Amino acid sequence: MQTVIIAFHLIVVIALVAVVLLQRSEGGALGIGGGGGFLTGRGQANALTRATTILAALFFATSLILTIMANLNRAPKSIFDGVQPAGQTQGQPGQGGSVLDQLKQIENQQQAPAAPSAPEPPRQ
Repeated sequence: MQTVIIAFHLIVVIALVAVVLLQRSEGGALGIGGGGGFLTGRGQANALTRATTILAALFFATSLILTIMANLNRAPKSIFDGVQPAGQTQGQPGQGGSVLDQLKQIENQQQAPAAPSAPEPPRQ
């Protein structure tokens, strides 16, 4: 279903770009339909304005539908899901302290030099 809506959305986008480029430029030189030819006068302005309005409405509708469909399968999350009770850390229950204390303990463990296994004999 989502693939069909995406394909329709892309068709609407391409048509909207084409319709906007066909409109008569009013001094900005942004449109390619400024010259005479295919449609002229008020008929062109009314038809292109109506087509632009309809395509823009379809663009917004398909965008909203795709956004809603993308969020349907997403499970709600809470910011408290990863929080543990005070005084407990993963793998070390019962060890107290705040997060800063725990970080300091980890830092001290990493910076503590390894104790030598046996004293070296004196050199002569």
